[in-house]
Amino acid sequence: MAQPARPRVSAARLEREILVLVSSGRARSRKEIADSLGLAPSTVSQRVQALLASGALEETGQGESSGGRRPRALRVPGSTGYLGAVDLGGAHARIGILRHGGELAATTEIPLAIADGPAPVLARVTEALRELAASVEPPAGAGSKASAPGRLLGVGICLPGPVDVARRALDSPSRMPGWSGFDVGSWLEDALGVPAVVENDANAMAVGEHFGHARRTRHSVSVKAGTAIGAGILVDDRLYRGAGGAAGDITHTRIPAAGDTPCSCGNRGCLETVASGAALVRLLREQGHDVAATADVLALVRDAEPVATTLARTAGRHLGAALCTVVNFFNPGAVYLGGALSTLEPFVSAIRSQIYEGAHPLMTRDLVIAPSGLGADANLVGVGRLLEDTLVPHAFAAPAPVQEGPR
Repeated sequence: MAQPARPRVSAARLEREILVLVSSGRARSRKEIADSLGLAPSTVSQRVQALLASGALEETGQGESSGGRRPRALRVPGSTGYLGAVDLGGAHARIGILRHGGELAATTEIPLAIADGPAPVLARVTEALRELAASVEPPAGAGSKASAPGRLLGVGICLPGPVDVARRALDSPSRMPGWSGFDVGSWLEDALGVPAVVENDANAMAVGEHFGHARRTRHSVSVKAGTAIGAGILVDDRLYRGAGGAAGDITHTRIPAAGDTPCSCGNRGCLETVASGAALVRLLREQGHDVAATADVLALVRDAEPVATTLARTAGRHLGAALCTVVNFFNPGAVYLGGALSTLEPFVSAIRSQIYEGAHPLMTRDLVIAPSGLGADANLVGVGRLLEDTLVPHAFAAPAPVQEGPR
């Protein structure tokens, strides 16, 4: 069957996709790359030649033949090492080791208290990251010293607050004393001796979900609905951060249903106060339920407790109403729902119904509204991809300016 026509993309984007395929082991020859990407062999050959010339790819001899001449095998230099990824939450951290291309080799979770401050928390995280990396065996047949267990090539961390990506620090986060302005990136680089990237958790999730779904769209919004609410936006397959780096922060949008309820940001009437896990905890406690965390709310809703189920459905309607504006304004191809609350059917169903009722039919005609495809690993996969972008800068480098010859 003929493959559907591939959207026109830049040479740099094609080279990035080729590097991801080769480094992850999903393609080892020009033919396998062409088959995976649905490209003409001549196009692949041209881009592979450019990558070979720049040193981003290398040929390692002959690959397996399927009949005829044996293809020349390709590899990414240094791709036998691993990438470390950390998803930092308020009371725990999820840690992952990824191979190039985004494949998770191992994950673990550790308890911690983010209020203890950056240095103690990061020390605990780096210790756990080293232990996890040391436990990962190299791929069968790797055989090289470069693929020894524990060899990290870089580390990426996503944080639950507004991140200044250039400074690699949190910018005035709520409920995180001592973190504002702390140079997380340099701390990690000093501790681990490898490059580091720092990103907001909703943005990391958005990247992971955008590239992790079988049905791909070039424009998507991913919403993380847990104890708090965050969102990330991708436009033309690129993370969009906005002028001040805070694009997607819908949690502090004021909505009428929130009334004058105080919010953690210092304002009143924000979406977070009626549609987040923290809001549901507060509302249930006001009605006499013994709940202390979002996990307690999840348990009640899954047990079909009437009050908790009604509150979860109402919270979904509030979030869905806010997302109507986003869908009408941005016209994404997909809205992905992640975070703990997205595992609750009453919550997700209410979001869907509000969007389909409130958004213009042209905006919802082809819109995909889907729960997370990666679950708890979305943040790890997303921040790992962002880290890999920095480690393989060639594919995203702007083309060199054209030099005019003498007239």
